[in-house]
Amino acid sequence: MSASVQAGPDEPEVRLVRAGEDRFGEVRGLGISAIDFKVTPQDSGAVLIIENTFRAKGGPARHLHYDQDEWFYAAEGEFVVEVGAQRFSLKAGDSLLAPRKIPHVWAYVGETRGRMVIVFTPAGQMEAFFREVTKANAMPPQDPALWRAHGMELVGPPLKV
Repeated sequence: MSASVQAGPDEPEVRLVRAGEDRFGEVRGLGISAIDFKVTPQDSGAVLIIENTFRAKGGPARHLHYDQDEWFYAAEGEFVVEVGAQRFSLKAGDSLLAPRKIPHVWAYVGETRGRMVIVFTPAGQMEAFFREVTKANAMPPQDPALWRAHGMELVGPPLKV
């Protein structure tokens, strides 16, 4: 469970979230993976940081964010990320920035467990998006209205893996 400490009345709260845990102690499934909120806009005022843990290959549909940059850090396993027309292979320790308004898509392609830390800045509607889509414990549906309502545009299918 996460813990918070406030050192003094004029100091911001410090929040600790342990490995394998969610900031709110909740379970959020996406079918082939699960996400844990690590830092939310409530904590930072600006960013959303999630850890996405995969137990099978795959990833979301190709999309773009109108207002968010999305930073990927491969913590464990192998991933393929396409940003615009460029394709990248990420292994543990690699990171990549997908700038706002540029279509991107990514997928876990490893054979064992995979973990990706993802940062959205500014956070925008991303926390609300993940809260909504994890209710079904499946990858986000290819529903353009859902994506648009959360500041994104759905522009293509997921990568074939």
